Amino acid sequence: MLSRAQAPILEGEGVIDYSAIETREEWLFPKLEYLHLTGSPDITGIVELMEARLSNDAVRPIKSLVVANADNVREEFEAAGHDHALLDSLFLQKTFGKTMQPTTITPYYYRASHKPDPDDITITTQITNDRFEVFAKLVDSYQGPVSVTVHVTDNPERRDWTLAELGALYTSHPLMSRWVDVHLVVDNFERQFNMWRNVGRFLARTDYVFMLDVDFIVCTDLRRRVRGDPKVMEMLRKGDTALVVPAFEYVDQQRGVDARLFPAQKKDLLSLVDEGAVTMFHAGWELGHGNTDYARWYKAKPGKAYQAKSYQHSYEPYVIMKKQGTPWCDERFVGYGANKAACLFEIYLSGVSFYVLPEDFLIHQSHLYPYEVRKNERRYNRKLYAKYRNETCSRYLEYFSQNVELEPARAKNAREECARQKLIAQ
Repeated sequence: MLSRAQAPILEGEGVIDYSAIETREEWLFPKLEYLHLTGSPDITGIVELMEARLSNDAVRPIKSLVVANADNVREEFEAAGHDHALLDSLFLQKTFGKTMQPTTITPYYYRASHKPDPDDITITTQITNDRFEVFAKLVDSYQGPVSVTVHVTDNPERRDWTLAELGALYTSHPLMSRWVDVHLVVDNFERQFNMWRNVGRFLARTDYVFMLDVDFIVCTDLRRRVRGDPKVMEMLRKGDTALVVPAFEYVDQQRGVDARLFPAQKKDLLSLVDEGAVTMFHAGWELGHGNTDYARWYKAKPGKAYQAKSYQHSYEPYVIMKKQGTPWCDERFVGYGANKAACLFEIYLSGVSFYVLPEDFLIHQSHLYPYEVRKNERRYNRKLYAKYRNETCSRYLEYFSQNVELEPARAKNAREECARQKLIAQ
């Protein structure tokens, strides 16, 4: 982790409290019930965080590692005046253990001044230093809780420059300091998108998260409408529904640069659609968002969310979902292509259905794409995704076959989708 001199974190935040630990063994590897993040307003403890990400089998290697190096760990702690950053770091490294290493994670490098309600909706997103400007526009449009993972290249010159730019943005932007929690991932590995997504979600301080890419504008008063609809909130609370927010883009990319000119009401958006000025996001790749069924959305009545039409594995909408109990993004996906689709594939297989919000929408902020880089990375991830779908189907079909009496309804998605996967079908 960055030192406190480098990271402006309030005293006590993100530090494990060892006050209740009595024995040497517990000091070397505290029982989980003794661990909590002091100063972490609405994260009830590292216990819940670890349980959300790790099984008991995953925890044991940390214990073995710490105990095997007990003397070294104790020396480190004593030399630092009982600063337990080292053990914090071990937990985080294991929590995100499928990522490329070495990676350093600094939670709450900046912490929002606003304490969100548990039933609020946190946007979770990820950025690099070339996206600071569009990120500020997203924060302006949403004006609600945001948990952002910032990737920082582990090179002294670039790191210092990025942190200086980040500091200038955060401290000069009132909405940023009110709403945004910033978490750092410092390493030399580019585009670990799914790991970055997981960090943002892991550290979100609300019960519900909105998994969104940074280059979008939330055009409507989405938070108020969703939180004010008891039926929709009950769907979220049950944990078997993800709410889809339809995404659009301007046909003329120049018109998609100035977010201040984006429509804020559905009727105004529909006028632009009728003019041919706005279309579904990435219309040239209909598999990505086509299952949202835009023709139906255009006619959808207020308050009438509808289920997305038949799922297929390339569908990758932007969704609001329950933070805990929903599968995490597989961190083997590095680079462009299939990373978000893989997240949503497992979410769907777990028994979560996609329902489309009838009045709210997003519009893409236009920017240039690194097409050559994307082409090479997509080629690799396409192969990985084919393998991933089959292994994920195997896991869920095995689980549901052993728990058929407990999960009859949730098994439906896995049974139907996995029947379409070639290896599983054979």
